[in-house]
Amino acid sequence: MTDLAASDLATIYPQPTARVIAKARPEIDVHARKFIEMSPFCVLATSASDGSVDASPRGGTPGFVSVAGPNELLMPDRSGNNRIDSFRNIVEGSGFVQLIFFVPGIDETLRVGGRGRLSADPDLLAAMIEFGKPPRAVLRIEVKEAYFHCGKALMRSKLWAADTRVERQVFPSISEVIHDQTTLGEPESQEAVYERYKTQL
Repeated sequence: MTDLAASDLATIYPQPTARVIAKARPEIDVHARKFIEMSPFCVLATSASDGSVDASPRGGTPGFVSVAGPNELLMPDRSGNNRIDSFRNIVEGSGFVQLIFFVPGIDETLRVGGRGRLSADPDLLAAMIEFGKPPRAVLRIEVKEAYFHCGKALMRSKLWAADTRVERQVFPSISEVIHDQTTLGEPESQEAVYERYKTQL
């Protein structure tokens, strides 16, 4: 099997239409702003100085990412696992960020790209209290591009369909997963873990 080269891509994929190119805007317009204000969840992608990439889920109440202007977004950082991979990438790596915003029930998604900077300004933190607590830091994103993705991926996956929802008990809790992955001493075999899975189905 031979991997594709850059020159092979043009033989497989036609050129995008003029409308596909034109839909990428250099700022947050009224439609993108409304979408972000409705969004309780996004994925944040960053790149490190060694070229590695991190993608991190972020969430809050709808509109937890604030539109400060046509070219600025403010994302508060809430309590997490303290790995801060995304933030290390921003301050030590390229600083480039990409976000994909989701709104439950809407198949289209919004992609935003730009450059990120971190702030711990007290006034800014105080202005972004959620769940009774201020964030530990705020990611300021200088927006360079924003565009909507068509809904094909979410439609194909039936992401929002009620009949595709998985019952929570068919997958172990995160504490059980981490226990299995980090138990000291003689680790449980993968076969034994899989047998436990089958008993939960």
